[in-house]
Amino acid sequence: MKEVKVFLNESEMPRQWYNILSDMPVPLRPPLHPGTGQPISPDDMAAIFPMNLIEQEMSPQQWIDIPEEVLEKYLIWRPTPLCRAYNLEKLLGAPVRIYYKNEGTSPAGSHKPNTAIAQAYYNKAFGIKRLSTETGAGQWGSALSMACCMFGLECRVFMVRVSYDQKPYRRIMMETWGAQCFPSPSDITETGKKVLAEHPDSPGSLGIAISEAIEDAVGNGDSRYSLGSVLNHVLLHQTIIGLEAQRQLEKIGEYPDVVIGCAGGGSNFAGIALPFCRDKINGKDISIIAAEPSSCPTITRGPYAYDFGDLAMTTPLLPMHSLGHDFVPAPIHAGGLRYHGMAPIISHLVKEGVIEGRAYHQLETFDAGIKFARTEGFIPAPETDHAIAAVIEEALRAKEEGKEKVILFNWSGHGLVDLASYDAYLAGKLFNYELPDEEIERARKVVGQYPRP
Repeated sequence: MKEVKVFLNESEMPRQWYNILSDMPVPLRPPLHPGTGQPISPDDMAAIFPMNLIEQEMSPQQWIDIPEEVLEKYLIWRPTPLCRAYNLEKLLGAPVRIYYKNEGTSPAGSHKPNTAIAQAYYNKAFGIKRLSTETGAGQWGSALSMACCMFGLECRVFMVRVSYDQKPYRRIMMETWGAQCFPSPSDITETGKKVLAEHPDSPGSLGIAISEAIEDAVGNGDSRYSLGSVLNHVLLHQTIIGLEAQRQLEKIGEYPDVVIGCAGGGSNFAGIALPFCRDKINGKDISIIAAEPSSCPTITRGPYAYDFGDLAMTTPLLPMHSLGHDFVPAPIHAGGLRYHGMAPIISHLVKEGVIEGRAYHQLETFDAGIKFARTEGFIPAPETDHAIAAVIEEALRAKEEGKEKVILFNWSGHGLVDLASYDAYLAGKLFNYELPDEEIERARKVVGQYPRP
């Protein structure tokens, strides 16, 4: 019988996260204080994050121990299986072996709990009582709601309005785990009120929701803000995905020619990719591809510059590919990929040629998701469909070139609470949207007023 799944025993689960900052061929540029233009200090971020996470954010240490309390929670669903997509391979008829890391097995249905659990633990250990956050598609908000429930913390989530309306079941998941969920822009923060006064029908954006969550957290001594992507410590926590995958592939004597993940802020992509980026930096011949939407082409078309992480300009200036902190993306259904910026670590590795970005149209990604569902059975999240589109492109390229390839990708989450988007696709109600050149020029003007990395 064919072996479809590769498992790790619980005792084989990695006990440390991998920090790629120690292996960067060229050091990453630091975040800047917007007032002084100088690198920020830990104290500059103390009102937003607990100091134990700030220390991780700035740590040069290559390996960081995972606390026992976090490992205990991970064991609820980790290690996740590495699966071979035999039926998708058969459909494509290409000389490829396709493996995917199934992160949809977590209670929240995606990779997001890998950092939600860690962040809730460190905040609890620091004495924090309440966390505020934003969410796009709802995957992060539901993951943090679950994590806060597990560690006895209050949780308030600002959900991008278009997703709040499109995906009510994510809101219900958050409320089931005891969190409060607000559509963003909301009328409970000054940022939200200002946006609504100027644009009453605003679909919202992650940049707006981040500003609201930071405003909600800052100024309350026992509250802090929590972010589900972009920052170094978030990407660090996600590396358990790629570290497990490396051990699983080693068990069956495989090594990938191509590693693929979808990319919005960069967290799930970093999770599968960063341990392999380390291999590439040390000489391995491997392609590492970040798949993003053509409607929000941060890596492929956005300038590399210093920019704010949110609309209200409350974050430090971050070196990243950005479409401008005031960018409001089109209301496509992959809500988790509608962020204006890319994680500084990912942006830097793109600049250094370690990672390649590719953009895909919405209809192409849903077609890929449907192919996966009709061959492998699992229905992917709309975000994950972008990674599958890249997998299919790579497989067909291998077929055309007559080359055997091993492809690994991160199946970042299931789409069982995103079925309205599949319904819209199957009914022919979705369309492609290419970001106009004028928007890229606008982004260049926005970031042009800040220092260049």
